[in-house]
Amino acid sequence: MSTEPGAMAQPLPQRRLGALPVEVGAIGLGGEGILRTFGYDAQAADVINAALDEGITYFDSARAYAGSEQYYGATLGARRDHIFLTSKAHDRCRHGARAMLDQSLANMRISHLDLWQLHDLRTFDELEEISAPGGAYEAFEEAKRAGKTRYIGLTGHYDTDVLSAAIERLRFDSLLIPINPGEGRIGGGFCHVGAKAMDLGMAVIGMKVLARGLLTQIEDPPAIQELIDYSLSQPVHIIIVGCETPEQVRANAHAARNFAPMSDERKFALERRLEPHVADMLYYRPQGFDAAST
Repeated sequence: MSTEPGAMAQPLPQRRLGALPVEVGAIGLGGEGILRTFGYDAQAADVINAALDEGITYFDSARAYAGSEQYYGATLGARRDHIFLTSKAHDRCRHGARAMLDQSLANMRISHLDLWQLHDLRTFDELEEISAPGGAYEAFEEAKRAGKTRYIGLTGHYDTDVLSAAIERLRFDSLLIPINPGEGRIGGGFCHVGAKAMDLGMAVIGMKVLARGLLTQIEDPPAIQELIDYSLSQPVHIIIVGCETPEQVRANAHAARNFAPMSDERKFALERRLEPHVADMLYYRPQGFDAAST
């Protein structure tokens, strides 16, 4: 059963984030769901507090995620010291990214992040832009040296070749990538990038696990446990899931506590069962992306 509100939750399984000297719960709270809104202060606080009560320690956010940072700033208080708090910046130039970090810190009412990530790298042109003199990567290096963030990371869900090149060229501590049965069904390109990042000692975090909730809404949906087991059985250290309600937080945490590694046969069976929904699961891929041709 899921933990009742106010009850003491059983500890989450802990996982080390790659080569980083950090352990966090196997599942984190994603920055979307109710957090990617404005004006839902009470509901967002309920979700954040439910995650804290469940023993979740990895918390995701981004400058692009509406009021998510402000919700954390208003809710965490002293509990901030006991979690791994992250955010992201999408500006591709040094000055713009640095300004975004300063705004993130102000919104969250903190002196530093645990992980600051370059958000949603999509193209080789963007990779050249962030890598060039005056590019955003300079701001990330500077922030780490200045103690404004402990670690720096990269996120993407658009082009596996771009991400693969980026982690070869630039030194990031973490990589956030999509992991779900749709990706597996088309060949698992992001899983290959995740495995490469692991070989480099990077922390690898999986997202899009429930495909924005789609997989809970289809006819004959898979159990949350199946989807959590599937994702945590991929080359990732942890996964994150955005939530709309405390009940969703508790259900996800319950599944993480009961994680059982999924065999290749079971993973393939789930991918095949969900094949009619592959295009919808890959909503974050480029416009015109043809899942059937991969």
